[in-house]
Amino acid sequence: MNFTSLVTYLFRWTGFGLLIGLLAGTASAFFLVALEWAGQTRESNLWIIALLPLGGFLIGWTYYKYAESSVRGNNLLLEELYQTHQPIPLRMTPLVLFGTIATHLFGGSAGREGTAVQMGGSLADQLTKWFHLAKEDRRIVLIAGVSAGFASVFGTPLAGAIFALEWMLNRKFRWKSVFPAFWTGLVANFVCADLWGVGHTHYMIPEVPSFSIINFLWIIPAGIAFGFSGRLFAQTTHFFSHVFSKWVSYPPFRPLIGGLLIALIVWISDTTTYIGLGVPRIVEAFETPLPWYDWLVKTGMTGFTLGAGFKGGEVTPLFFTGATLGNALSTWIPLPLALLAGMGFVGVFSGATNTPMACTVMGMELFGVESGLYLAVACLIAYLFSGRSSIYSAQNLEGKILIFPSKSLFSSSRWFKK
Repeated sequence: MNFTSLVTYLFRWTGFGLLIGLLAGTASAFFLVALEWAGQTRESNLWIIALLPLGGFLIGWTYYKYAESSVRGNNLLLEELYQTHQPIPLRMTPLVLFGTIATHLFGGSAGREGTAVQMGGSLADQLTKWFHLAKEDRRIVLIAGVSAGFASVFGTPLAGAIFALEWMLNRKFRWKSVFPAFWTGLVANFVCADLWGVGHTHYMIPEVPSFSIINFLWIIPAGIAFGFSGRLFAQTTHFFSHVFSKWVSYPPFRPLIGGLLIALIVWISDTTTYIGLGVPRIVEAFETPLPWYDWLVKTGMTGFTLGAGFKGGEVTPLFFTGATLGNALSTWIPLPLALLAGMGFVGVFSGATNTPMACTVMGMELFGVESGLYLAVACLIAYLFSGRSSIYSAQNLEGKILIFPSKSLFSSSRWFKK
C-alpha cells in the first residue's frame, strides 16, 4: 500500500467509523436505559411475570410475521461475513430491541450482548447500500458494527474490537479490518458513555496474589471447569432450541409455552435471582460466598429462555455463570474469591464463544491489568477444554484443537426423536 492509498484508506474508514460508532453507540445507550427501566419495572411489579407467556407469543409472532430471516440473530451476521448473500435488514434493530426489552420486562433470563451486536451489525450494514460498497468493504463494515455494539454495551472498546476480529475472522485474518474495528469501538464507547452519559457496572478484584508455579497449577482445574461450563451452556441453549423446534411447529407458540413454564418456575421457587440480567448477583459473586448451584440454575434458565425463542444475548448470563462458578470453586481452590469470580467471569465466556484473546483483554479492562496473567491462563484453558461447542451455531471452528471429543452432551437424547 503506497502513501496515497494509505491516506485514502485512513480517511475513508475514519469517516465510516465515526458514522457507525455514532449510530451503534446511540442505539446501545437507548437500549441500556430501556433495559434498566425494564428490570426495575419488573422487580417493582412482580405480578408482571405472569404476562411472560403473552409477551413471548408477541415476540414470536412479530418475528414470524415480519422478519423470519432476522430470527437467526448473530448467526446471520456470521453467515453474511463468511458468504455474502444479502444486506442485513434494518428492521433487525427495532425487532431485536423490542424483543429483548419485552423478554426482560416480563421475566425471561437473557443478556444484552447479542442485541447490541445485532443492532451494530444491522445499522453498519446500511452503509453497504448507501455507499454501494464492494464485498470486501462490506465485511469490514460488519466487523466494525460488531465491534461498536460490543464495545458500547459493555464499556470495553479494546475487547470489543478484538472480539469482532477473533469471532468473525476465525482463521482468515484481514489486516484491513484492524483499524476500523478499534476506531469504531472507541467511537461507539465514547458516544454511549460520554456523549449520552450511560454508565456501566464496575467490578473489583481487590487482591491479586503474585503469580507463582503453585498458583498457576491451581488455575488449571479452574480453567477446565470454566471450559466445561461454557460447553454446557452452549449445548443447553441449542438443546432447548432443537426441542422446541421439533415439538412445537408454530414458532409463536414456542415462547408462549416456554414463558408459561418459566413463570411457573419463578412462582414455585419464589425468587427472581435467576431471571433478567442477574447483574446484582454477579456483583455479589465478587464479594461473598454464594450457593454452589447458582451457575447451574442460571445455565438452565437462560438456555430454556433463549431456546424457547425469547430475545437477548448470552454473554451477561455467561458472566453470571462464570462468576458464580468461580465463587463456588473458592471453597476448594486457595485463590482469592474475587479473583476466581473474575477468572470465571471471562473464562466461561471464552469457552462458550471461542474468543480467548478478547475475553482476556475484557477482563483487564474491567478488573485491571494486575490480574491479566490469571485471566489469560484461565481463558486459554477454558477455550481448549470447551470442544467445538459455541453459543453461535454458525461459528466456524473447523481448525480448533480438540482435547476432548466434541460430541454434544444431548445428541442421543430421546427428546430429539419425535
